[in-house]
Amino acid sequence: CSFVHSPKGFPKLKNDTFLRAARGEETEHTPVWCMRQAGRYLPEFRETRAGQDFFATCRSPKLCCELTLQPLRRFPLDAAIIFSDILVVPQALGMEVVMVPGKGPTFTEPLKEVEDLLKLRQKVDVTAELGYVFQAITLTRHSLEGRVPLIGFSGAPWTLMSYMIEGGGSTTMAKAKSWLYRHPEASHRLLQLLADVITDYLVGQVAAGAQALQLFESHAGHLGPEQFQDFALPYIRDIAQAVKSRLKEEALPLVPMIIFAKDAHYALRDLAHAGYEVVGLDWTIRPQEARAQTGKDITLQGNLDPCALYAPKEKIGELVKKMLEGFGTQRYIANLGHGLYPDMSPEHVGAFVEAVHAHSRHINKH
Repeated sequence: CSFVHSPKGFPKLKNDTFLRAARGEETEHTPVWCMRQAGRYLPEFRETRAGQDFFATCRSPKLCCELTLQPLRRFPLDAAIIFSDILVVPQALGMEVVMVPGKGPTFTEPLKEVEDLLKLRQKVDVTAELGYVFQAITLTRHSLEGRVPLIGFSGAPWTLMSYMIEGGGSTTMAKAKSWLYRHPEASHRLLQLLADVITDYLVGQVAAGAQALQLFESHAGHLGPEQFQDFALPYIRDIAQAVKSRLKEEALPLVPMIIFAKDAHYALRDLAHAGYEVVGLDWTIRPQEARAQTGKDITLQGNLDPCALYAPKEKIGELVKKMLEGFGTQRYIANLGHGLYPDMSPEHVGAFVEAVHAHSRHINKH
């Protein structure tokens, strides 16, 4: 569909605070959004999703748009992130993933042997396989009416590879990691295939209207520094470089990119030089420490412990204030150190968002 490549006439952006912070420009308040802000903690989300197959929801641009907008109707967030899932990429490679209630995403036939790589599509037409995400982005970008920027995203190669081999969640990732030790060449082949698809996918998201991109390396913490160096970082770097050169070639906007590698503090210095404007942080690192390791030319994003939202509202305000003092209010995007949990109170999420705005304005004035 041709509109994917020339989505003209998007509404004018009214609140660009998030984009300014991402680019390192001065902001009046610290922008804030939440990972998994479109999620089960919202009753309206549960209602919209009721009785719907999870991946069928992901394939419906209309439902993705509705779910993306729900948190923005409740909270003065500074960014929207498209409702989707990182596992749509393995699906595009021809793998079957189903959402099993109480268990989560499950691959019907995970990769077991190196020969299984031959079953994957070696050439993926992302518009054919993932066009529904592009349509959801275009529709949502229009429906936002310029209120806030829209973030697109993808899982990173190692995280996707680990799901494809484990067949679902895992506490040790032992099956996936065993590939790295036993089959390093095949692992690199798979990671490269993923990196190529992810690059096309992210470029397609910008063509469809995404105004920023986040790469989720959610399983970074299962790797040690050496394996991260060999099997994760090179692809993270390549994706940033490839996406940027493609955006230039195709005369598309050069949007800010965020890398979120959970539990990879050992790699913060490298991640700060990996070609991303923003480095996302989980809650296990001190703000001052993260600043010291990433330097002055990077915007940081994060990193309140999601469980802090179980605290009373006043306490949430105190924790936010401390976090802002630690990071500083500039070159900073407030977020949680991971996604919201399904049993969290929407009121407490609201308290978090409002505390970021109020305290950062106060600090900026004084």
